[in-house]
Amino acid sequence: MSTSASQRPSLFTGAVDRYWEIWSSVLGLVGSWANLAFDVLVWIVRSLVRRRARFGAQALATQIVRVGTRSIGIVMLVSGCIGIILALQTAPTFEQYGQVDKVANLVGVAVFRELGPLIAAIVLTGFAGASIAAELGTMKVGEEIEALEAMALNPIRYLVMPRVIATAVSLIVLTVFADICSVVMGGVVGVCFLDIPYEVYRSNTITQLRPVDFNTGLFKAAVFGVLLGLIACTNGLKVTGGAAGVGRATTNTVVQTTVAIVICDLLFTALFFSLGLN
Repeated sequence: MSTSASQRPSLFTGAVDRYWEIWSSVLGLVGSWANLAFDVLVWIVRSLVRRRARFGAQALATQIVRVGTRSIGIVMLVSGCIGIILALQTAPTFEQYGQVDKVANLVGVAVFRELGPLIAAIVLTGFAGASIAAELGTMKVGEEIEALEAMALNPIRYLVMPRVIATAVSLIVLTVFADICSVVMGGVVGVCFLDIPYEVYRSNTITQLRPVDFNTGLFKAAVFGVLLGLIACTNGLKVTGGAAGVGRATTNTVVQTTVAIVICDLLFTALFFSLGLN
């Protein structure tokens, strides 16, 4: 009896310790992202104010091509499939009420408000986020970052800032492609297979959508892009342990970015709902 009673405090203490460790690690991650975001912001301000501090358009253009341009095809493929899936999955329900043409309304709102930026961000996470983490991790293992610091070149300025800006800009543009492709493919299915007249589908989509739907989606995309770049760069710069460390960094980048984007999307959706923007 005394043994059982003595085990209860230890079990409780162990659970509390474990709970505290989890939240400490989460807060540590968020803190490291915030710290890197502050450093990037400082260098952006310096590049705008001081002529000598500019990092160069060539570095940014290279990263945009690498991160954004090469992702257009896969983003359009996935978003097009999402548009087809939405149209086919919702059509039977609308058909029960004789409102099959309302598929256009649902596809437009769902894509522009939510699925466009979310799908583009998740695809870009796997396509470019892991690549950024692996690249910086390899540079860290190869002591190339230490070499930059030895030459008085700040890694945040030359390595992190172009990548964060590139992911944000690229994701905004990719979201536009995702929105258009999803709505177009949903329209193809609606017109060709659901017998919705083209003019009706087009009219319903235009009537349903408002500028705020498009703008909130692009705002989400910009924030998701910044998150993606910060998390990928943070994991890349913290790599230790050689090739195994690079592998862990890429895996952690994909997992952490996906979770962070979904949670951020939830917070923004709740905020926009409370403000009456939905």
